[in-house]
Amino acid sequence: MDLSGIFPALTTPFAADGSVSIVDLKQNIQQYNKIGLAGYVVMGSTGESVLLSKSEMEAVLVAVKEVASRDKKLIAGTGAESTAETIERTKRAAELGYDAALVKTPYYYKPVYKPEVYFQHYRRVADSSPIPVLLYSVPQFTGVALEPPEIAVLSEHPNIIGIKESSGNVQRVAETIASVRSNFQVLVGSAATIYPSLAIGARGAILALGSALPEKCVTLYELFRQGRHENARELQEVILRASKLVVSECGIAGVKYTMDQRGFRGGLPRLPLLPLKDEQKKRVNTLLETLEPAAVRA
Repeated sequence: MDLSGIFPALTTPFAADGSVSIVDLKQNIQQYNKIGLAGYVVMGSTGESVLLSKSEMEAVLVAVKEVASRDKKLIAGTGAESTAETIERTKRAAELGYDAALVKTPYYYKPVYKPEVYFQHYRRVADSSPIPVLLYSVPQFTGVALEPPEIAVLSEHPNIIGIKESSGNVQRVAETIASVRSNFQVLVGSAATIYPSLAIGARGAILALGSALPEKCVTLYELFRQGRHENARELQEVILRASKLVVSECGIAGVKYTMDQRGFRGGLPRLPLLPLKDEQKKRVNTLLETLEPAAVRA
């Protein structure tokens, strides 16, 4: 399975009463279908998956599958704290027609989570999964990271086909690529590092910013693929500024607010996450006003 390209980490819209808005979610997917995205990542960190009930997660997975274009690859976030629950979620994603599973590191008992714990966990999941597995290392949220030597060991499993490496550390990405088998696919989770990561061998990216500015992220990937490196570097500078404000500083609320300003259905995050303050909204609006003239023409 080739996972080259840009995948938005989908957000989960909520209705006025706080429930998941399947209507708004489907509206977003219908708009994304018209953009050159490689596929969709559903129920990842940006989707507020840890704030959803099991039934809500199921409804989101079903809805995305129903409206996604057939040419889009679908990746489901299925990681849970227990190995058994992760296997159950992964099998369910396969039943719903998802192409791959994105499995975050367990983290709650981090003092005892040595490499052998992750080897056992991921091997059990991969052995049981009907679909390929992507490792997911996101230390800014979990407080733990899969190190390149550990990734190299896990990459030898035939059903573990890649990793979403979300540290934002290009050196770590380079060390990972150098340590794994040649067909193991490294995707990055930081929009600020798309270009340098592609330059050292990453296959693509799974991005929160891809939900808010999908066209720009796809354009950067295409510029790189076409060998238009000067244009790609210029656009990377634009995306770096956007990523720093919208994602790093404002978080999921920032992604959703930016979506609202651009005609997508963002809405509010779910408590305990808070919406943007007025000052933050003004800064995002100012950024958006500068994006079009600053963007590189494809």
